[in-house]
Amino acid sequence: MAEKQISLRLERIASFLPSATFFADIGSDHAYLPLYVCRQDEKARAIAGEFNEGPFLSAKQNVKEANLASRVQVRKGNGLSVLQANDSISEVVIAGMGGSLIARILEEGKEKLTGVVKIIAQPNVDARSVRLWMDLHRYQIVQEDIVKEGGHIYEIIVADFNEDVSVGQLDEKDLLIGPFLKHHRSEIFREKWQVEKEKREMALKQMTKATDIDKEKVEGFEREIAIIEEVLNNEG
Repeated sequence: MAEKQISLRLERIASFLPSATFFADIGSDHAYLPLYVCRQDEKARAIAGEFNEGPFLSAKQNVKEANLASRVQVRKGNGLSVLQANDSISEVVIAGMGGSLIARILEEGKEKLTGVVKIIAQPNVDARSVRLWMDLHRYQIVQEDIVKEGGHIYEIIVADFNEDVSVGQLDEKDLLIGPFLKHHRSEIFREKWQVEKEKREMALKQMTKATDIDKEKVEGFEREIAIIEEVLNNEG
């Protein structure tokens, strides 16, 4: 495989991995990220996990063509089930899927995370679910990033395991916006949250027309809109 120009999104994710990393990329999207990282760093190694047959075979072919089979293992399986006890993985990347799915993968495979010091997650939507899972399992968010590519805006969340950190440290604003991203003032950040605010306002409008109004849901949206406005007005 000719050296592929990877996306800005994957390049940013790669920048959070330490040198000489041994990481697992879950839902690896044809092993693009493992191949990129291993080309950049001759001491890096990776496991590319794929659930579907097509991407699994494509990843295997890409690794073979890149002559990197000695450092990139492609495994077929669901979520973290591709990891084995003797792998000694130090970092896990889960990118390019919904936040609730990422949280579920982490929850269902949490016994496989022993020894994993860093999780890098890039949820396409619902980053809140990912932050909540991390907050409840002593993965302390240490960095966040936001990137726009192909008309989509992506959040990247980087968390390190810290057994000394208290569970449930993040408040509602931290969970929704991000403990680091809430201080972000970029145009991309403002664009994302303006759209998110409008979505919630539209949903509220529809809900108030209903005969049977879900008060709890209404209050939830109202709280989120207030948080978003606070952050957009540079008060957060």
